[in-house]
This record gives sequence, C-alpha cells and structure tokens, in this order.
Amino acid sequence: MTDTLRCAIVGTGAIAHAHARGIAAHPRAELVAVTDLSRVSADEFSSQYGRPAVYDDLEALLAAEKPDVVHVCTPPVAHPTQALAAFAAGAHVIVEKPPAPSLDELDEMRDAATAAGKQLAVVFQQRTGTAAAHVKRLLDSGALGRPLVAQCQTLWFRDAAYFAVPWRGKWETEGGGTTLGHGIHQLDLLAYLLGDWTRVEGRLWRLDRDTDTEDVSTATAVFEGGVVAQIVSSTLSPRETSSIRIDTEKATVTVDHLYGHGHENWSITKAPHIDDTEAATWSLGGEEERSDHAPLLRDVFDALLDGTALPPTADSPARAFELVAAIYASAAADGAVVTPAELANHPTHRRGFASPVIDLRPAR
Repeated sequence: MTDTLRCAIVGTGAIAHAHARGIAAHPRAELVAVTDLSRVSADEFSSQYGRPAVYDDLEALLAAEKPDVVHVCTPPVAHPTQALAAFAAGAHVIVEKPPAPSLDELDEMRDAATAAGKQLAVVFQQRTGTAAAHVKRLLDSGALGRPLVAQCQTLWFRDAAYFAVPWRGKWETEGGGTTLGHGIHQLDLLAYLLGDWTRVEGRLWRLDRDTDTEDVSTATAVFEGGVVAQIVSSTLSPRETSSIRIDTEKATVTVDHLYGHGHENWSITKAPHIDDTEAATWSLGGEEERSDHAPLLRDVFDALLDGTALPPTADSPARAFELVAAIYASAAADGAVVTPAELANHPTHRRGFASPVIDLRPAR
C-alpha cells in the first residue's frame, strides 16, 4: 500500500479534465505531472489543476516523476505504446476508451500489466452510478425474471467540422467509426448488465459523412442465456440519445440519456401479470450517484490503494472491445455470424478493424 497515489496525465485534451477532476476529488490521489504534444495545451491545463509539473514527452515524465498511476487520454493509436512505457516504469494505467486500436495490441497491454504486477483499467464510465448498480443486482438475482430481448442505441450527431480533425474518420488513426468511437459506451453498459455475448452479426454503413469509416452501424448480438439485442450506432441523429431497453419475463428496464445517467433516466415497467407489491421491491431508493468518471476513478484508486482486484465498474477491459471487434469482423464477412471462439483466432480483425463499408451516399 501507499499513502497517496501520484498520478500523471498523458494528453491534455477535453477528456483529460474529467480525469483531473476525479483525481482532485479523491483524498488519497494527487496530480503530479502532465504531458502533451502541445506544450501550450499542457501548460494551460496545468494552470487549471494546481500546477503539476509539465513535461515535453512521456519518457521524461516517467523518468523524473515515477508516478504510481498514468492516465492515458490521447487518441487511440497512441494508447499501446504509452501504456507499455508506463508499465515498464512501474505504474498502473487507466486508459480512455477504446483502449487500443486492435485486440492484439490490447492483449499486449494486458500481458505487460500482468508481467509488471500492475493493473490496467479502461474507462467505461457508463457502468457507474447507483442506478446501473441497482439494475444489475436485479438482473443478476433473477428478480426480474429471464432477460429476453434488448435494444441498444447510440444516436449521436457529429457534423463535418468534427471529422475535420486530422485523425478522425480514418481507419489508420482512429481505428474505427461510430461503433468504436461512440457506440462502445452503450455496448459496454449493455454487456455489463447482460454478461458475455455468444454471437454477432453486423453491418457498416456510410450514409452522409465524408469519412473512410462508418457513420452508422447495425448489428444483432446474442448474449448468454439467449438474450437477443438489436444495436444501432449513428453520428447522423439530430435528436441525440443513448438508450438501452431490456425486456425480461417480468418487466421492461430502460435508460434514456445522452452522456451520463442518474435515477431519473432509468425506469422499470412491470408486466401486466406482476402485482404492485412485487414491483415495489424493484424501485430505486437511497442516495443517488450519477454515472461519471469520478466514481469510476474513485473505485479504481481504492482498489489500487488496498491492493485488491479492480471493481466491476472497471474490470473486463476486453469485453465491450471484443463485441465491437465482432461487429467489424462480421461486416467484413458480409454480415456472417461471428462467435467469441472465431474472434479469438480471427485472421484479420485481431490486428485492426478496417472493414468494407456500404456506401449509400448520393453521387457527388
């Protein structure tokens, strides 16, 4: 155990602010250093969060500061190299999603963590919050009966200016399109609630945006126990929503939000044959905590300080990533079924997700 976790942040863009706030909120964590390709950005970021030391590169930061935890907040293509360097320097790693550009590279990161005796936590903050924990307990206990059918929708809007950023919309630098960059959050929450998937059939579509990757994807996934889920991810949807619906034998569970959820975003609707007394036992109660980076980082920090396993809000770093990979692999095979066993030895899609996209844009 250590008294205080000395944290460093790599990449000082927008998402890094959530990490800095989460570090500041924990009584036994402190931000000691930051680095970014832009010294101006790093200096400005440092000035907002207690002026941690600023370094021109990660190598210099690791050598000088020897942090306990490195927060990787850079574009996905940089994650593996930076995580491996952090593990070699004796630090734990907390990495933003997607954790790597490929499954093979994520495997390298996980192996490096094991070899170093350190933890790799991936930020899927939609798992957090008291409402998600409550619903997971109900599903796991069987209180709602067997889950039967589900819907998972990530309907967001990203205009042409969003894709004007040089690394976006390209297989070689972003790794994938809306499935990987946006839909993965709700897919992770769906898998957190339902468990492991058993088969996937997917398609990739380019309907409007000028990208190499998809701007819409559709898929059907089957989870253990026979739950069938329909999945849609989009960057073309003006009325934005992030939604999950799970129909069970006894109830319908829904969460409708955008980038974070609280109790007001969740509902549990009983089936006609369920009496009010039983349904009352499902209600959300007690103190509310919304989904956010802060509770995820708190739980991870507590585990690191105590020397225990990562909490359910931050374990299984590959589960959602493999589900996304299966959608891409299926699309590359003209919508064929992909199973976990096939994905484990896939000849192409463990190394990267580049896949054929069905282009339905009008001639320009």
